[in-house]
Amino acid sequence: MAKPTDRPHARRAPRPRSAAACALALAAGLGLGAPAGAEDVVLDGIAAQVGSDIVLVSEVNNLTGPVEAKMRAAGAPDADLAALRADALERLIERAMIRQVVRRAELEATDVEIDQAIANIAAENGLTLEQLATTVESEGLPYPIYRERIRGEIEQSKVLNGMVASKVRVEDAEVRAAYHEEFEDQPVGGQEVRLRHLLVPYGSEAPDARRGACAAAERARARIAGGESFTVVVSEIEQKAPGSGEIGWMHEDRLAGWMTVPVQGTAAGGVTPVVETEFGCNVLEVVQRRPYEPRSFEQVKDQVYSQLFQERMQREYLKFMDKLREQTYVERKGIFAQAQGGGGVFGGSAPGEDPSGF
Repeated sequence: MAKPTDRPHARRAPRPRSAAACALALAAGLGLGAPAGAEDVVLDGIAAQVGSDIVLVSEVNNLTGPVEAKMRAAGAPDADLAALRADALERLIERAMIRQVVRRAELEATDVEIDQAIANIAAENGLTLEQLATTVESEGLPYPIYRERIRGEIEQSKVLNGMVASKVRVEDAEVRAAYHEEFEDQPVGGQEVRLRHLLVPYGSEAPDARRGACAAAERARARIAGGESFTVVVSEIEQKAPGSGEIGWMHEDRLAGWMTVPVQGTAAGGVTPVVETEFGCNVLEVVQRRPYEPRSFEQVKDQVYSQLFQERMQREYLKFMDKLREQTYVERKGIFAQAQGGGGVFGGSAPGEDPSGF
């Protein structure tokens, strides 16, 4: 698989990092993360303490259950199941840290905002609210949990807009420079493609983390290839990188190196195989194709600005999360701590202490 150094789209981008490394394989047979309806009964407990909050074992089970059931049915090895649960815990730890920022800054999502977001997702995919709920439930995800995921997405967006985006600056001269870099010698013919991109970043350099990321990307790819909406599938994936979604139109000659072969081999309406790169495991949906027409600066300046802004916001978001981790007490409990090699603690604030700086 391609392992380039260029950015996911056309210019260089930073490599996303998760809250912590994915755990090593957990002990088999403990039943942690078993899907609803499994014969083994799992007593609830604390999976991790995050500042003054806790993450319950049941929350990890709820997040991994539907996917784990499918992985078990497909004969996935215990190491892959363990990586799935450990990565789910890291997602929940990161969500808990964001939630604490949300509470302090009074950025909680309202029921009205959640209802509107779900209505928009349904409308974008030509579904009624009832059909969307049925689609979600058919994948084994209880609708109340889906609503909570949407709540988390909204609140993360508020944090991004309120505390991260405000630090990003893109000057007009930079937009013009980027336009000339990308369009000055633009082709006069050929085809362009409209793309959507899902990126599942690695939790670490550990083989288990890389396998877990690519397994999640492959499950998403299979669902999209099977006819499910890209937007709906991506909305349900916890470990995706910020910015996953619509890329827009790009000339085939201007694709990033890792994109070229899979995109050229995929017809309009199709989805590429999973492509492993230095920044994670990638899936592309080729939405449309059309003949290319040269663009003037005025035609694409908003697009170029948005692209620069999103790249810089991703960098600021990674810095923000790094600082948040440094200031937040996190302790993984039980076998999750064992999987972390003991302790499972990072950050400098004591339990219940309010990290400063936000």
